Amino acid sequence: MGKLIGSRRTRSSVALSTAAAVGVLALAGCSGDEKPASAVPSASPTGHTSSPPAVDRAEHVKGETVSRAPKPVNDGDVLLSIASRKGNAELPLAKAIGIGSVAIQVNCQGKGTLKVDLRPVGLSFPLECVDGEVSSTYNEIQLKRARSEGSVRITAPSTVSWALTVEQ
Repeated sequence: MGKLIGSRRTRSSVALSTAAAVGVLALAGCSGDEKPASAVPSASPTGHTSSPPAVDRAEHVKGETVSRAPKPVNDGDVLLSIASRKGNAELPLAKAIGIGSVAIQVNCQGKGTLKVDLRPVGLSFPLECVDGEVSSTYNEIQLKRARSEGSVRITAPSTVSWALTVEQ
């Protein structure tokens, strides 16, 4: 019976240690100077909310295509607009990245996972693509400092067609 009690204590200690480690990691991830914006509009200092129409974008949106780049939704400067691409690509942005919001819209079609990485900002996300319909996503990040240059790296199987727009 002594072994059974000792075994339970060990399991409890391991579970407690694991829970503590997960908590520390979760807190550590919240301390960067930049963070991706959530899908829920946030209140500005004036009390107004900023909610671009893309907040309502679902993963599969009727009318989306990969044959043309997604239309900008924030009336900002387009930093990159690409359509009808397949597979991997590293694409330089046309302009410097300024302070404030940077948004990426991506459409894809074909079986596989597409990964987007906005450099040097650190915004990175996957998009699961499927055969027969267009998958869409919209992601945004708030920047506290400007970058003189940037690029978007797309990693995707050759079976996946995609289009994207980066705007600020």
